[in-house]
Amino acid sequence: MRTLSVLCLLGATLAAACSNLPTSPADNGVLAPNANLVVQGIPPVPMALVNSVQRYTEFRGTAFVDWHPNQREMLVAHRLAGASVPQLFRLSGPMADLEPLTEGNEPATTGSYDPRDGHYIVFQRSAGGSEADQLYRLDLDTRLVTPIGEPNQRHAINVWLHGQERAPGAAAKPPARLISSSVPLDRTAEGGKRASVDTAIWLTDPLKPEERRKLAELPGGGWEATAVSPDDRQLALTHYISANESEIWLLDMASGQRRQLLPAAGTAAAKASYTPAAFQPDGKGLIFTSDRDGEFQELMRLDLASGAVMRASRHIHWDVSVSSQTEDGTLLAVLANEDGMGTLHLFDGRTVAEVPQPKLPEGTVAQLHFHPATRELAFAVNNSTGPGQLYSLNPASGQVQQWTRAFAPEGLDASKFAAQQIVRWKSFDGLVISGLITRAPAARFPGKRPVLIDIHGGPEGQSEFGFNGRGNYFIDELGVTLIRPNVRGSSGYGKTFLALDNGFKREDSVKDIGALLDWIATQPDLDASRVLVTGGSYGGYMSLAVATHYSDRIAGNIDVVGISHFVTFLSNTESYRRDLRRAEYGDERDPAMKAFMEQISPLTNAAKIHKPIFVVQGKNDPRVPYTEAEQIVAKVRANGTPVWYLRAENEGHGFRRKENADYQFYAMVLFMQQTLLKPQP
Repeated sequence: MRTLSVLCLLGATLAAACSNLPTSPADNGVLAPNANLVVQGIPPVPMALVNSVQRYTEFRGTAFVDWHPNQREMLVAHRLAGASVPQLFRLSGPMADLEPLTEGNEPATTGSYDPRDGHYIVFQRSAGGSEADQLYRLDLDTRLVTPIGEPNQRHAINVWLHGQERAPGAAAKPPARLISSSVPLDRTAEGGKRASVDTAIWLTDPLKPEERRKLAELPGGGWEATAVSPDDRQLALTHYISANESEIWLLDMASGQRRQLLPAAGTAAAKASYTPAAFQPDGKGLIFTSDRDGEFQELMRLDLASGAVMRASRHIHWDVSVSSQTEDGTLLAVLANEDGMGTLHLFDGRTVAEVPQPKLPEGTVAQLHFHPATRELAFAVNNSTGPGQLYSLNPASGQVQQWTRAFAPEGLDASKFAAQQIVRWKSFDGLVISGLITRAPAARFPGKRPVLIDIHGGPEGQSEFGFNGRGNYFIDELGVTLIRPNVRGSSGYGKTFLALDNGFKREDSVKDIGALLDWIATQPDLDASRVLVTGGSYGGYMSLAVATHYSDRIAGNIDVVGISHFVTFLSNTESYRRDLRRAEYGDERDPAMKAFMEQISPLTNAAKIHKPIFVVQGKNDPRVPYTEAEQIVAKVRANGTPVWYLRAENEGHGFRRKENADYQFYAMVLFMQQTLLKPQP
């Protein structure tokens, strides 16, 4: 009876069947939006729909955050049943109950134990989706929360000093000291925007935050301290310029002097990405990753005395990243991105040679982190049957132990959810583009199926293997096939592919979706006359751009926190992000680039959008300001095209509160009912 109830949402042709269904008081009426939602043009959400759909909003995973320094227990992030946002919890052992540590109306998902004795944690939190993260110390004995740092800055936890051994002649260990970074916020600037920003690197004893010391003031954004030398005298800094270019610097913590390590200063080296990961135990070498010698990010070692670089992972033909190092530096946990699937590789931290590792549970692996005392490796597994399940690996014995299970709502067998597969198609210029497809079950949904194309953000993001979450409702209940493309500009396929949408090449990625529409038309199980396009952030821009280029080939589009005009976006995004985004999209201060941005922006071409559009936005978004949504809504609506608009006053770059995300999901189902699932003439 439940399946037929869902089908009754699909169109008037099923009205006769629907009229025979029994009703209950719970099915009567509509769901009122909460007080923080602004709803325009969206029909009332029937409670019958809510009751049919809401089970698919209750999947809950657990994210690893940190190990306790001395005990075999984890700090994790999780959203409890009935809660609005995730918080931090103590997990005292495998499959133990979660002990809540943080609380409140704002999410807390990033934190760290003090590395000396674990008596307190430091965590990050922002308000209303603003991403203006503040640092707090939570004393575990008293649960007292103390702010750390200035409130007019955006803060981030970087690394802790090693400092756990007694200094010569000292009676006790030195206090734990944290390295953090901060950038000023626009809201404190006169006139609302800053012409430029600087990044500050701080050294703080969280027990005495008033005595924090500024180690350096670095020009611009994109700076982060990622590794500390064994003697606690030097910091390895990442200077991120763009997805295709970054640098490694070395900062002397006593003098504040810094020097560029890679690429070597004064050389004419080609643009490349460099990310420092860890110093070797003897302090003579720095472990890092880079694509300087090939298409992919490789594991490398820099000899700090001679400047010689050794390549260690050229046999892995995918991007790798160093996730964790044992406390003694003898073992490295490296994550490889193999066509969207995360896989574990272990390397000797001294020779930088790969060592064997045992088989892990099926799924994509993430969140690798060694325990500082036991050398146990924590990791998360995400697959088609559930999100965020935590495990640990004993590298010596090969034993794998499960610590958490994914929470699935009663009555849903997640083990039967369809798995993702890779599909490939040729674009307009012959370039092969790939994506992940999850097909509707043919046994229950015969014939050609409607298609939902979901485009990732970034733009240098990637659609990866994992759990489809709420998307399983579209696949398993509505018979919609889900395609998540990795258009040019996506990460994971080499640095050349990553740069193929930069600057004046921006619309080539839109043409990749045009080629996908061509491919869909060749598939016997897909209905090219019923295609809906959605995306978030840069994917939101892509959904709007597809609507201007291929309006006659889609049923509609859903834009979530997307860019509608590149010039206004760059003018209004937070100042600490502006130069980083110019490196990707182009510099609007250049007349030729500004003219090009004007020409291709969806707002400029809004008259070409003839199919219904659904726009979702957070009022406090620091990345893509809400004005990007407001202007496209007004322009398309003025042209007479149907527009649904949903804005949350207490959200930022996407909805993180469950009650808001739920309403967005219900409205999306309604939108699909009236566009993608509407019987075709």
